[in-house]
Amino acid sequence: MYLFVFTILLAVIFYANGTKLVESKDQEIEALREQLEEQKSSVDNVAETTLQEDTFSLVSNEEALSYLENRGFDPAEIINKVEEALISRNTAEEDNELIPYEGMNGPFRINKVKLLNHKWAIASFTDGSFWGDLLVSFEIDEEGKVEVFPEKALLYPQN
Repeated sequence: MYLFVFTILLAVIFYANGTKLVESKDQEIEALREQLEEQKSSVDNVAETTLQEDTFSLVSNEEALSYLENRGFDPAEIINKVEEALISRNTAEEDNELIPYEGMNGPFRINKVKLLNHKWAIASFTDGSFWGDLLVSFEIDEEGKVEVFPEKALLYPQN
C-alpha cells in the first residue's frame, strides 16, 4: 500500500514538473518567435532603405551604365577614377582645391565619394570638426581621363 501511494505521489510530482517545464519552453519559443518577427521586419526595413539609397547611384542607374558601356568604359573603373580624382587632391597642409571653404581646424579633405550618375558625384568633406557636402560634375574624355568641376558646396554649422 505504501509503495502504491509513493508511486502515485511520484507520478503527480513528475506530471507537475513536466507541465511547468513544457509551459516555460512554450513561453521561450513564443518569445523567440516574436524576436524572429522583429528581426524579419528590421531586415525588410534595411532592404527598403538600401533600395531607396541606391535610387541615386551609378550602380543602379541603367541609363548611366549604358552610356558608359556604349563609350567603352567599365563602370567600376570610372567609379575608381572619379574617386581618385577627388581624393587625390587632398594634401597634408592645404585644403582640397575643390572645396570653396577654408578649414578651421586644419585643411578640408574629401573623405567619401558617391557617384550619382555618369556626370555627377557627391562628396563628403571634413577638417575634423566641421563637415560638409560637395556636388561635383565630371567629364570623361575618350582616353578615360577624368576632369572634375565643383558645382555647389554646403558647410554644416557646428552645434
